[in-house]
Amino acid sequence: MSTTMATRETIERKWYVLDAAGKPLGKTAALAADLLRGKLKPTYTPHVDCGDFVIIINAEQAVLTGKKLEQKIYYHHSGWIGGLKEIRYRDLMVSRPEFAMTHAVKGMLQKNKLAADQLTRLRVYRGAEHKHAAQKPEVWDR
Repeated sequence: MSTTMATRETIERKWYVLDAAGKPLGKTAALAADLLRGKLKPTYTPHVDCGDFVIIINAEQAVLTGKKLEQKIYYHHSGWIGGLKEIRYRDLMVSRPEFAMTHAVKGMLQKNKLAADQLTRLRVYRGAEHKHAAQKPEVWDR
């Protein structure tokens, strides 16, 4: 029995649309990470970037379960002394829902050189409109 391994020449990338309206942020991000890595393909190879393109729409309508809106905090540092900044997810989901979704997907990807290339194939939009109709994306509903 032979083992098939994906190579750069044999990869066929598709475009998928995920609708985040009314769905948990983490579950949508986990599915997007799996599609970006190619883990749902039968030809998945861990050391080859064989994933697909993912478009996430309605990012502002994604929900956070439990008390995460009040308790979960995003921290970042400006690089200066005393430059630690924080913002609660309640405010982040109002002002920058695209960033919140992208940050969640980035945290679920591998921590290696492939992750940067995989993250470039992610497109996140606040509303239901996107500009990738020419690529004929399929709606992911499985």
